[in-house]
Amino acid sequence: MSVYATLGTSDMPRAIAFYDAVLATIGWSSHTAFPGWRAYSKGGTGEGFVLWICEPFNGAAATAGNGTMIGFNAGSYAEVEAFYAAAMTHGGADEGAPGPRPHYGPNWQSAYVRDPSGNKLAIVFND
Repeated sequence: MSVYATLGTSDMPRAIAFYDAVLATIGWSSHTAFPGWRAYSKGGTGEGFVLWICEPFNGAAATAGNGTMIGFNAGSYAEVEAFYAAAMTHGGADEGAPGPRPHYGPNWQSAYVRDPSGNKLAIVFND
């Protein structure tokens, strides 16, 4: 098994629609799914870092971790903008619109969003 992160959702169909659209902007897609679970990876290969979206095992509502954030690399600033736009279109919430973040570095450009379940995501381009 590769390195992975798991994010919970209480609305699997809504989460699938969100992640299918948002991750496609950076060349990611689902490579496996089964009831209550869906996995995403770069190119849909299942190799490298994998993001799992799932319904909590205990049946309770999914909650976002305070201070938890998953960051994705973008290949261009256009991908940062596309990721953000897809997130806003598919039920995400703004946590920081696309733009430069010079306090992180002179070429750092990023955006921050929350998925429909409240999980925080970052998209970063740093050329």
